Amino acid sequence: MKTTTNNRTIINEITINAPLNLVWYAWTISERVSQWFAPEAVVEAIEGGAYELYFIPGNKTGMNTKGCKIIKLVDEKELRFTWKGPDQFESIMNGENELTTVNVSFEQVDSNSTKVIVEHTGFKDDDNWKEAFEWHQMAWSGVLGSLKSALEKGEGSLCCQP
Repeated sequence: MKTTTNNRTIINEITINAPLNLVWYAWTISERVSQWFAPEAVVEAIEGGAYELYFIPGNKTGMNTKGCKIIKLVDEKELRFTWKGPDQFESIMNGENELTTVNVSFEQVDSNSTKVIVEHTGFKDDDNWKEAFEWHQMAWSGVLGSLKSALEKGEGSLCCQP
């Protein structure tokens, strides 16, 4: 896994030993997202559709991305959605006009491996955002590690077609 930062953008890249379509489904089907990213997910795989993750099952008021939307969707190539940070950064990055953006790109390496590139943008360049930026650097590494583990070990229904 490769992590870089560039002018308040977090970029993580990982190659997963799984076919492109399964990696795509892992990001775009609610049941699949809830197997590696957040225990509860509402993903409506259309532009303007929900991309909501609930990190504490049943809790709709805290630790979630409620209200976040897919802003670009190109089948098996690109997924872009708005993002809310965890509760400790709510005051700086979770207001409607302060949401950051996550862009996920998918590249087929060969028939059984896929490169995933996550670019998280929209962090402001001031001290209030420094901790949020550093927290997300750490978090995206963990998220992609979880995705790789779930797909390569064939856990849950990730090994099957939808």
